[in-house]
Amino acid sequence: MVDVTIRGAGIFGLSIAWVCARRGARVRLIDPYGPGTGASGGILGALAPHVPDQWGAKKAFQFNSLLMAEPFWAEVEATGGLSPGYGRTGRIQPIADEAALALAQKRCEGARLFWQGQAEWDVLSGADLGPWAPPSPTGYVVRDTLSARIHPRRACAALVAALGVMGVSVQTDAPDAGRVIWATGIADLERINAHVGRVFGNGVKGQAALLHYDAGPDQPQLYIDGLHFIPHADRTLAIGSTSERAWNEATATDAQLDDLIDRATAALPLLHGAPVIERWAGVRPRARSRAPVLGVHPMLPGQFIANGGFKIGLGMAPKIAQVMADLVLDDIDRLPDEFRAEASL
Repeated sequence: MVDVTIRGAGIFGLSIAWVCARRGARVRLIDPYGPGTGASGGILGALAPHVPDQWGAKKAFQFNSLLMAEPFWAEVEATGGLSPGYGRTGRIQPIADEAALALAQKRCEGARLFWQGQAEWDVLSGADLGPWAPPSPTGYVVRDTLSARIHPRRACAALVAALGVMGVSVQTDAPDAGRVIWATGIADLERINAHVGRVFGNGVKGQAALLHYDAGPDQPQLYIDGLHFIPHADRTLAIGSTSERAWNEATATDAQLDDLIDRATAALPLLHGAPVIERWAGVRPRARSRAPVLGVHPMLPGQFIANGGFKIGLGMAPKIAQVMADLVLDDIDRLPDEFRAEASL
């Protein structure tokens, strides 16, 4: 007897399976390609919040998910014995000019209001933060304590291990049984596009690199000129990523990654000469909005979808797993309206 069938074993499918299994549901998890083989199996892992202004349902949902992440991943690691590489290490961003400085200072007030004392957003002198602080044209940086990092590939492996302890394995094929959730990323977005005759969602290719550079496992991530610099728990450093709407090979790296590495070393001269350990590329699902797509499936009555969340899916996963389990197991609907499929139609 199966209560829930989940198709797709990326970060959404695995996280939903985990929460459902923890609540006592009998879960069938299916992915013909295996777990974490798509965009969820990457190397970057920036769990970074939206800026604390113009507050709304999406930002509040993400904020709550980022707060949930530490106990969520601690339980996964304790159950399965594998580390996802999670750490709430914060983030530093250089401030480019006087206008950006004024805006950053204004956002300090927003953080005090919207982050409810659970995290801080401060404007500080970069000179006071040591050699890891990035060069800043104004001499000032933003430091927030809400941002965290995770190793996406290891997070998927940690969930697989924890689910195995709960008696749930990833099958390559099996029939649907019980309630059905589709968490199949690009494939489902393209299927929906064909069904509705317009763009519901698509894929955006990203490329990233892993460097042999030990910034220290507790150092904050950096965000400089649109690039993420993520010091991982294993003392490597991930940098990324590109955003490509057109490509020839989904998983091939090319000169765009070479350019990204050059930009990264120019922005952070400490990295000059650091060997590249791995070059990664993959296509990330993006709904018509950047928000997740959750709830009732737009073309399969009685079935459900968990998709989208472009660039924010890893950080959203704990809360998405919670609300999808509420919906599917208990018929409790806590989804923000902007996350429903109708918002992308």
